[in-house]
Amino acid sequence: MSPPAESSRALTVLVTGASSGIGRATVHTLAGRGARLVLVARGRGPLEETAAEARERGAGEVLVCAVDVTDADGLQQVVDTALTRFGRLDVVVHSAQTMAYGRIEDVPREVFEAVVDTSLHGTANVARSVLPVFRRQGAGHLVVVNSLLGSVTAPLMGTYAAAKWGQLGLVRTLQQEIRDAPGVHVSAVAPGGVNTPIYYQGATWAGSTGRPPPPVYTAERVARAVVARLDRPRRLVQAGIANTVVVAGFRLLPALYDTLVGPLFKSLALSGDGAEPTQGNVFASRPEGNAVKGPWRAI
Repeated sequence: MSPPAESSRALTVLVTGASSGIGRATVHTLAGRGARLVLVARGRGPLEETAAEARERGAGEVLVCAVDVTDADGLQQVVDTALTRFGRLDVVVHSAQTMAYGRIEDVPREVFEAVVDTSLHGTANVARSVLPVFRRQGAGHLVVVNSLLGSVTAPLMGTYAAAKWGQLGLVRTLQQEIRDAPGVHVSAVAPGGVNTPIYYQGATWAGSTGRPPPPVYTAERVARAVVARLDRPRRLVQAGIANTVVVAGFRLLPALYDTLVGPLFKSLALSGDGAEPTQGNVFASRPEGNAVKGPWRAI
């Protein structure tokens, strides 16, 4: 079974994408449970801010590691350092991701590949580094933050959908491959619209920056769903009340879905601000935009 959330021994947890959004909110939630934390993202400045917030919320020791998850050697070094420092690694929450808006024909190849690399190869790098550790320990839990767009598609979101469909396929394969290790778990959490900076931090060739489609949830609410998996592992949890309805429409009524999704996406998920093409934070961290919350109202 998964390591107990409440025990005399504090959990040691590695969080990727820890400098912003869901990852940062997850760090806050885990800190409140006294976890020892290893924080991973590309930018050291925002990570140090997150570390300070975690200590204020009651975290045990906090280790900051500025590494891109597409850097397999760098990520392995982080895991090795964590094991040397703490002796074990109980949980890994993988939430690192970038985003790009635009038609497949318009998004530059290098941007498309970088977004997919972060999701797909980043997840594979995490799994290769941590699952052998969990097997040796006889226990451990990898929780991957996926997306509603790992189960459906939308125009102008082909880059992100390709990334998240690929990631979810990889996660399901990992779940099958660790069946011979009963103490090891892999779970996925798929949020819908969340009030985080990822939408305006992302790349765009859609003539607009993005915004979260309603209903919009707080990053803290999704973080609670992530942390809840430590006590109740699940193959996939849809973290959004509308997610199951959207997925059902995509699968059962594809013609109707395809008719509606384009107009609804443009009216609900684009800000209409006439943004010029930009690479956003796809290739480098933009520390000034990192935060737990975006500017939208959320529940």
